[in-house]
Amino acid sequence: MPDLTLVLWYAVSETKSDFFMKNYIPTIGLEIHAELKTQTKMFCDSRNDPDEERPNVNICPICMGHPGTLPTINKEAVKHVLKVGIAVGGQLADFTEFDRKNYFYPDIPKGYQISQYKYPLVSGGRLAGVALTRVHLEEDTGKNMHTGDASLIDFNRAGVPLMELVTEPVIHSAEEAVRFAKELQLLLRYLGVAEANMDKGEMRVEANISVSADAQKFGTKVEVKNLNSFRAVERAIVYELERQQTLLEKGEVVVQETRGWNETKEATVSQRQKEDSHDYRYFPDPDLPKLHLSKIPECARAELEKEIGELPQARRERYVKDFNLPPEDVELFVTQPEWGDYFEKLIADFGGDTKKIKLSSNYLSSDLLGLVKKEPTHWQTHPIAHDAFASLITMLAEGKIGSRAAKDILALLFSSGGHPQTIAEEKGLLQKTDEGELQNIAQKIITDNPKVVADYRAGKQAALQFLIGQAMKATRGAAKPELLTKIFKDLLQVS
Repeated sequence: MPDLTLVLWYAVSETKSDFFMKNYIPTIGLEIHAELKTQTKMFCDSRNDPDEERPNVNICPICMGHPGTLPTINKEAVKHVLKVGIAVGGQLADFTEFDRKNYFYPDIPKGYQISQYKYPLVSGGRLAGVALTRVHLEEDTGKNMHTGDASLIDFNRAGVPLMELVTEPVIHSAEEAVRFAKELQLLLRYLGVAEANMDKGEMRVEANISVSADAQKFGTKVEVKNLNSFRAVERAIVYELERQQTLLEKGEVVVQETRGWNETKEATVSQRQKEDSHDYRYFPDPDLPKLHLSKIPECARAELEKEIGELPQARRERYVKDFNLPPEDVELFVTQPEWGDYFEKLIADFGGDTKKIKLSSNYLSSDLLGLVKKEPTHWQTHPIAHDAFASLITMLAEGKIGSRAAKDILALLFSSGGHPQTIAEEKGLLQKTDEGELQNIAQKIITDNPKVVADYRAGKQAALQFLIGQAMKATRGAAKPELLTKIFKDLLQVS
């Protein structure tokens, strides 16, 4: 049941939509399908290759449903789903079986889909604060391709292992739904069980959406199918909530149905009346054996846990606990683990030096990331060596160079490589500490800026910062600002 303490007036989405659920409770449950990363398909030896562009080359009599063929279960796909179950804290099944889900659609060559109904591999669990109902395993369908007046079907995808995860109806906003879907995608990638690229159709989201004016009752559920981007998930949910609220306010009835998302019109459109489970006439597949997972050594929880590394939430908590990093840096290093790995290699020899760790995080997440965004292909082929970057951070932390010089050296390391010490020496970027030299520079700046000097002596503190800035410019950022401040005050006879 919906949480009775739920606030009834709040924005549905972070998109700054002007639509608010006034006096209505939105309830959303998600069904998310993800193609699993295996060498072969779910019930045959045909290749599982999501990048294959030639139609109907990865097919065989089994995945095409020819009479007399017998499927066999892909053990690796089963293990993948069980790993997901462990990661979300779900209950792993001991007994499980596969069922036939009977319905006709052109992209299902058998006339039924092999799925799981009564005995899923995983029950319960929680992810990103959202309670889960189940996680089960099935086979994917083919792909319809419409060209003018003709429709073609590519069966390369038919029979690919497909994980389906179903949440409880406990989500109450589009923002929360997108956050959950992103966290699931991240988890699947950390586990190595799926790439889950939505633009390739490797992960698809279906949202079951309802609104109700009664906190103790759900409204009529409408399913929005095959949302293939996070943007589509968010906008489809926002639109559908508004559509249902408008109907109810007019005194009309929300019809239980399946709808699709029209990206061009940015609206959901009716597709068909929603089926119930009994419409599919589920029954156990007679060609596949029942599975008692406790009798399969490779599927034992202890064995699977050995294959699971650090997961996203654990990595977040470690970065905060061990390094005290700001939230935005933590999210970068967790959601893009290649950056997290680079960060950890960078700080490996710092011995827990807090200053160097913080500087490393800052220069990675701002300066280096900015350079990479401008030239991503260059970074892929010519990344900065960890020891060179570490040397740069050490020079900065020890005061051998200033922040301006560090940024300039980093840009040169990115574009041309080299070593920070050598670059600093060749470019004259080592911090200047010779007071006599700096006094001469400061005196010239004072002479060249009489009005600014007068403003400072009249009490305008910003004028001093201008003079210091000119000196920093003259030294190409190689002077210590603290030393320049002292020199300028002495020269201007200000204590």
